[in-house]
Amino acid sequence: MYEIRWHGRAGQGIITVSRLLAYAGLLEKKHIQSFPEFGPERIGAPMTGFTRISDSPIEVHSRINNPNVVVVLDSSLLKIVNVTDGLRDGGTLLVNSEKPGKEIAKELGLSNVHCYTVDATKISLDVFGSGKAFNTAMLGALLKAVPAVTTESLTNAMKERFSAELIDKNLQVLEKGMTEVKVD
Repeated sequence: MYEIRWHGRAGQGIITVSRLLAYAGLLEKKHIQSFPEFGPERIGAPMTGFTRISDSPIEVHSRINNPNVVVVLDSSLLKIVNVTDGLRDGGTLLVNSEKPGKEIAKELGLSNVHCYTVDATKISLDVFGSGKAFNTAMLGALLKAVPAVTTESLTNAMKERFSAELIDKNLQVLEKGMTEVKVD
């Protein structure tokens, strides 16, 4: 089972990407869960999202305390939130950053974690001319780092979610996220 915890700020699309990933799993006939956790936050406040994808029924119905994958959409959170709390040994950390993964792992004191980075914000700026779609780039990077679902399933989920005007650029952002992600 993939247990993915997402860290970002309200308004950055954590709910959207968590649901897209879960829906792609559903298209593959997998068992899924997707839900956010936040209080009375407002735009910009730290928030968390969760996605579970499994080939067998999921019997736990709670927040993910020991994820095997952590995705950080906003690297500024690395200084104010313990994003790696409970991350399993040998787990995966994916951060939206231009820094190398080795540098982030060293800053966080991580040794037994696969650390991936991608400059998702730059990808979104390059394709959309704005930072609106960096969450989609993170989703592409995640697929490359952790094969929780197939690219085909995720593409189909996105085609159902996005309008005809937005789908082509979102698919470009997804592809760039997959090709530009780096592991250290």
